[in-house]
Amino acid sequence: MHTGLKITAFAAGLAATFGSAYAVGGALDPAVAAKGASHSGGHGAKDRPAAEKGAAERGAGQRSAGEGTELPGGLQISQGGYTLDLSTPRVEAGEPAELRFAVVDEGTSRKVTAFRREHDKELHLIVASSDLTTYRHLHPERAADGTWSTPVELPEAGGYRIFADFTPDVKNAEGVTLGADLAVSGDARPEALPDAERTVTVDGYEVTLDGALRSGAGSELKLEVAKDGKPVTDLQPYLGAYGHLVALRAGDLAYLHVHPNGEPGDGRTEPGPEVSFTATAPSKGAYRLFLDFRHEGKVRTAAFTVHAGGAAAGEPVPENEESAEHGH
Repeated sequence: MHTGLKITAFAAGLAATFGSAYAVGGALDPAVAAKGASHSGGHGAKDRPAAEKGAAERGAGQRSAGEGTELPGGLQISQGGYTLDLSTPRVEAGEPAELRFAVVDEGTSRKVTAFRREHDKELHLIVASSDLTTYRHLHPERAADGTWSTPVELPEAGGYRIFADFTPDVKNAEGVTLGADLAVSGDARPEALPDAERTVTVDGYEVTLDGALRSGAGSELKLEVAKDGKPVTDLQPYLGAYGHLVALRAGDLAYLHVHPNGEPGDGRTEPGPEVSFTATAPSKGAYRLFLDFRHEGKVRTAAFTVHAGGAAAGEPVPENEESAEHGH
């Protein structure tokens, strides 16, 4: 995790256009829900796959041909030499279920079993509904054969997107985010995207957003946490940080993940009330931001609607950008 680390944009393609999410939500670790979040580090590998030979090509494969620009991740089920094999493509709304999947090395056709660890995890799994009313940041467990599994219960029917965020433990490997569709059976009733608000409340906490998400240029987003009108100055580390931020773009679920500017124990980062991020949006448009933070032993999620390239959260959106904010 590095100060001022630029957000990496990952796009996930969905057939339907969507809108919305409730302003905020919370849940116990490891499943963090929001209704109305690329990791890397060292992890030893006993048996490195033959894919190590082409790791450099994998990194280049995440850039669009001939342009040198990054090809958005999460848009594809296969990218960078890896494939997300989802064994659970459908679950029932409101019913406990188990998601099972594997990351397959295209060079060897074998399940990947060696991953680099970041924020205490080898792989982070994000699940979001296409209308952004439901959000989960999950931490599945890996079996020896490379099969990952995690319990999940999704409250609403409709289309969902699963994002697997990981870095293979091979030489020169770069972070990869793969995406796959998940169907949740039941009566689907998509919501409208909430209005932009500068302050939202979740589980008795007020979280205030300062700053604007910009397309094509880095900008600072500051989120300040308070409880009962008093600043929270004793945030607890969650996966090695005082906060994690995920952004999903309305319309196609473009996926963004950014690390905060600073980390616990670096001698300059305070445990609240402010958590700062440097972010770059891949394009103009409406986004939903999900901030995960831990206090008093519980992880909570605060969610905001922002418009990249337009007004800051809580400010009027210029007339010529209103249609983009609503996903039209």
